[in-house]
This record gives sequence, structure tokens and C-alpha cells, in this order.
Amino acid sequence: MNFLVPVILIGVLLIISFLLILAEKLIGSGGEKIIKLNDDKIIPVTGNNTVLNTLSEHKIFIPSACGGKATCGLCKFKLIDGGEPKPTELPFLSKQELKDGIRLSCQVKVSDNMKIEIPKELLNAKEYKTKVIHIEDLTHDIKLVRFQLIEPNEMIFKPGQYAQLKVPGLDIIRAYSIASHPKETSQIELIIRQVPKGLATTFVHKALEVGDKIILTGPYGDFYLQEESEREMICIAGGSGKAPIRSILYFLRDQGMPRKVRYFFGAVTKKDLYYTEEFKELSKEFPNFEYIPALSAPDPNDDWDGEVGLITEVVDRHTADLTESEAYLCGSPGMIHACIKVLEKHKIRQENVFFDPFS
Repeated sequence: MNFLVPVILIGVLLIISFLLILAEKLIGSGGEKIIKLNDDKIIPVTGNNTVLNTLSEHKIFIPSACGGKATCGLCKFKLIDGGEPKPTELPFLSKQELKDGIRLSCQVKVSDNMKIEIPKELLNAKEYKTKVIHIEDLTHDIKLVRFQLIEPNEMIFKPGQYAQLKVPGLDIIRAYSIASHPKETSQIELIIRQVPKGLATTFVHKALEVGDKIILTGPYGDFYLQEESEREMICIAGGSGKAPIRSILYFLRDQGMPRKVRYFFGAVTKKDLYYTEEFKELSKEFPNFEYIPALSAPDPNDDWDGEVGLITEVVDRHTADLTESEAYLCGSPGMIHACIKVLEKHKIRQENVFFDPFS
């Protein structure tokens, strides 16, 4: 009899656990709920999915460079009268954002009627069916990939914005800055660097072929050329960070390069440089554009007579007062943080520094 008691208790606990899980699923999926978006759009919802996935199902695409894994912090939205954020959200939310009800859409489930707000420009982001029409090796670990847009057949984007690539067959989405001219609306170029053990970049570098069908979404990003401004510009990039700056410079070239621009590009050795001649020719065409590549550890065989040192050191040496300047940055989070410190040393205003946090 004593032997049967724990067996019976375990059995009862298992039954209770099963019933609780079943009840949660039935309550979560039973009945239709609604999301009221920006006070003017009603989205019917069934099930208990995340806000990110629910909006995606209704063709509203919030950026998420990590694909909903709560590691990028891009998929922010405002939840009106919401609950407390999960611990997974806290590293990505400032004190002011917490006060304002900002949450990560990949971590909030639609378990009841909700009222939310997202930036209106996100309503312009779409899902695009595309075909790969060109792949080019720019360096030993960086490729240019050109996509022909099929449906819809054009993307209207601002120079500096980015798109997201869905890796077929895997639950992976990654963000990449658009490298092409914004007037080329039927084709999109992305510059993608191989990241060690990176699933998305390994797919692009090892498996992607011309003719493959790929899904892109976009455009996204607050990092884009401030077209109404006349301020002098300082651009700083490294690695594949050349992509959005290239798009910005293409646009300015067609405008006759109306602003003074200095472009600092950091690499390790000469083999990591690309588009060097293209930007040198641009500097010959427009005297108010200056291209300054720098190598942090040039190889003895590089025969390099240009700038040497970390890109932040080179920027510091070549920069004076930046009070009336704008800065456009693209690179790793560490590089961007270091560049901001140097720019602040030279009196740049915080509101005049532009970058995307997914880099």
C-alpha cells in the first residue's frame, strides 16, 4: 500500500499538469481577439502568437534581425496599458522606454485584446519575392549579392536603409544594409560578410547561387541620409559597413555632391579593401569628397603608404571641430561605440550621429 501512494500522487500530478496545459491552450486560442494598431487599424487575432509573428501574418513587418530570438532588440513597439516586461526584454530597453511602455514584439504574446503603436514608416515595409541575378566576390570574405525584385517589383527606400533576408528552410532572418542606388528600385544589392559560425552568412557564402529565389522584407531603419541638411558629413565604416555609405554616396553623386563629405574606411590589411578605385575616382570628380582608407595591421607585402592605425585613431588625427557636422556610422557595435567617443571629443551633437544598431 505504501508503495502505491507515491505512484498515485505522481499520476495525479501528471493529470493536473496536463489539464492546466490544456486549459491554457484552450483559453489562449479560444475566441477572437483584436489588436488596435495606431488608433486606426483593427487586426483580428486567433491563437496565442507573439505580436511580431501576428503582425507579420497580416503583412506588417517589424524589423527583427535575430528572427525573434530576443538578441537584437530591434522589434520594439509601444504597448498601451501593458504588463511588466520580461527579463529577456530588459537589456534592450532604456529607462525612458520602460516608462513609455515600449516592449519587444517577439516577447509579447497576444493573449487578450491589445492596443499598440508602431512607427508609421513600418507600415511601408513589405515582403518581396526576389531572384538572385548576380553574386560577386569583393574580398576573401565579403560578397555582393544582387536581387531582382519579382513581387512586388520595386522597393522605394532611402539611401542608408536596410532590408532583411530570410534564409530558406531555416527559421533565420538577418538584416543587411542596402548598397545600391535608391533610384534602382527594381533591384537591390546587399554586401554580406562571412561571419564565423554565422548560419545566415554561411548560407550566402557557401550555398546561395544565381537563380535562387529569396524572400526579402523592407525597407527599414532610421539610419539614412538627411536630405534636407546642408551640414558637412563624416562617414565611418569598416568591413561590410561600406554598403549604406555606398548608397548614400551614389545619391549625392547624382545631386552633384552638394555637401562636403569625408569618408573613413577601416580594414586590417590590403586584402580587406574593396571599391577603392571607385571611391578614388569619385574624389577626383568632386573635390569636396575625400576618401580615407586606413589599415590597422598592414602586411609587409602590402606596400601600403596610406593611413595606418585603428579607424578611430585616424579619424581623431584628421578631425577638428564637428559642432556643425553630421556623422554616418556603420560597423560592429564596438567600432560604433568607439567612433562616437571620438566624435564627441570633437564636439559633435548627439542628434547629428546616425547609425543602425543591428550592425
